[in-house]
Amino acid sequence: RLAAAIFALGVWFSLLSPPIAAQQPPHRLSDAELERIGRRIWQNECAGTVEGLTSWNAGEDFASLGIGHFIWYPAGKDGPFEESFPKLIAWFRQTGVEMPRWLLTTPDCPWPDRASFLNDRNSPRMQELRALLARTVKEQTLFIIARLDEAAPRLQAAAGRSAARVARNMQLLRQSAAGNFAMIDYVNFKGEGLNPRERYKGEGWGLLQVLMTMEARDAADAPRAFSAAAQEVLRKRVKNSPPERGEQRWLAGWLNRCRSYVQ
Repeated sequence: RLAAAIFALGVWFSLLSPPIAAQQPPHRLSDAELERIGRRIWQNECAGTVEGLTSWNAGEDFASLGIGHFIWYPAGKDGPFEESFPKLIAWFRQTGVEMPRWLLTTPDCPWPDRASFLNDRNSPRMQELRALLARTVKEQTLFIIARLDEAAPRLQAAAGRSAARVARNMQLLRQSAAGNFAMIDYVNFKGEGLNPRERYKGEGWGLLQVLMTMEARDAADAPRAFSAAAQEVLRKRVKNSPPERGEQRWLAGWLNRCRSYVQ
């Protein structure tokens, strides 16, 4: 199943947008590029550490797990951010990844708050979870790509009059490994931008908003243009954010991450 999923990556980008004049073929991601992308995401989210694969940030109501810090809410908790860890577990099951039995019967995060999560950090259950996440870098990368694949038609539909612009920008980005990485990393980092709950003062900060803001001359310029647009969107997010969230403390790191898309 995993081999079939990897093979499909070579063609999925060609299905994301309507035909564009003089369209160039998409860049096919090799196994080595998938591994590099996954490890870059792991570095971005977890500083590349196994310990960082199981995190619960201060001030948050959810655990952040895996290379992409996928969100997992405890029972009875909800928030404006999309819960993605249960979807990763479903992806693991679909692709035949062996998992600890308790994960198959635990729909909600079993730790009710950050204190209980930190107190349990060296338990057998937490060690099993970290071991699973450390050995499935490629599978988690494929999950992130599949998430982008699934969202692509909806991105264009949600863009309205900017649908052609979004389609063109995606087509330019998918012509290079750097452009692919920028989209893959950002959709994991800040989401698709389609969830109406992920808004401050009516404005989102996901991939859709970046693609609508982005102005690229050509494929070679696309990663730079994406990086610049992402930084603009994130500055706006912090400006619009509720003061009590203190998001200014994260902005420098977010911008550095976006600058890495042109390196």
